[in-house]
Amino acid sequence: MKSVKSVFKDPASNLSAIADQQQDSAKPNTGKIFVSTFITIFLAEIGDKTQLTTLLMTAESHNPWIVFAGAGSALVLTSFLGVLVGQWLASRISPRTLELAAGSSLLLISVLLFWEVLH
Repeated sequence: MKSVKSVFKDPASNLSAIADQQQDSAKPNTGKIFVSTFITIFLAEIGDKTQLTTLLMTAESHNPWIVFAGAGSALVLTSFLGVLVGQWLASRISPRTLELAAGSSLLLISVLLFWEVLH
């Protein structure tokens, strides 16, 4: 905590300290983003078609490390493409519009799959 005397003695350093605090609060929490992304993707991928395909390929080939390397490389590449497309879209479309479009797309796919099951 600064004394009242030092506040009036060096106002430029006070403005600099305030600006630094504002910049720190504007920075995204990369750890929180990483953990949130990891948990979301991990849970979404459990039991999906990619995991089942990897399981079957491992059982057929009897070479789990090669299948792991191939599947892991493919997932890294598809994730990288998703990040690039997401960054490109985010620079052109508002986050709210992207959320609405993604939500609407997932809802439509769900309705179509449900309809297919019923018929």
